[in-house]
Amino acid sequence: MAKNIEKDEISGTPTTGHEWDGIKELNTPLPKWWLYTFYGTVIWAIGYTIAYPAWPLLSSATPGLLGYSSRQQVAEQIEAGKAAQKENLDKIASMSVDDILKDPNLLAFAQAGGAAAFKINCVQCHGSGAAGSAGYPNLNDDDWLWGGTPDAIYVTLKNGIRYTANAETRDSQMPAFGADGILTPEQVTDVATYVVSLSGGEADQAKVQAGQQIFAENCASCHGDNAKGNRDFGSPNLTDQIALYGASLDQVKAQVTRPRHGVMPGWSHRLDDATIKQLAVYVHSLGGGEAAAPATQ
Repeated sequence: MAKNIEKDEISGTPTTGHEWDGIKELNTPLPKWWLYTFYGTVIWAIGYTIAYPAWPLLSSATPGLLGYSSRQQVAEQIEAGKAAQKENLDKIASMSVDDILKDPNLLAFAQAGGAAAFKINCVQCHGSGAAGSAGYPNLNDDDWLWGGTPDAIYVTLKNGIRYTANAETRDSQMPAFGADGILTPEQVTDVATYVVSLSGGEADQAKVQAGQQIFAENCASCHGDNAKGNRDFGSPNLTDQIALYGASLDQVKAQVTRPRHGVMPGWSHRLDDATIKQLAVYVHSLGGGEAAAPATQ
């Protein structure tokens, strides 16, 4: 026997028979356009799973009748990008960094490539803006331990600094004057006071005079009589108010007593020569790069 369906008096719409607190639920049908759209999406989904990769399997997925692969598409795009760059990369690999700087097109290409390589390999230590931090050099200024010419930067990047895995690495070691007993604690304080005075810091003049003599006898052989450093040894300039490990008296004393020696990897073990040259071009362009050394006859 058919159930009597009650209709709403106002709208004339059948009710579901549900009622709460005197409020009856209307059995309003869905709009036909919504139903047709829903049915269309179901048909589309079935067609999609047949045509494209969709259903996961144990070690792969259903390939789909069209054989489309997003990974394959990305791989093809990467290969196309490499092919487009190959001509410039081959030129960079065969040229010196100095010659790359003379070619406007290659220079722009190398700076862009070097910036990308820097963000992947160098920002962890030198920062995203290459400003460095305590123990990590600022690459934007004109203070260089081993030289700021394009070729000098390239050699540093390629071979590293105190990187024992590369026999050609740049290397220098400052003696532990305090820890090894070469200087007494009082002498360490005197020479540190002298070093602080070289960059304009406040210092006890009596200790400065005593420290100057100690410096001449123990430090000038590397840092120079004028304390402006020596790039052959990677010895820093002590007069320019730039200090890798700090310029206060206590910080300088700590470095004289037991010096810290930073390590930078030689990138030839990880990057190809063209990428290292692009990095050298990019670092040279940051603001502190020096002119190339004049050619010798």
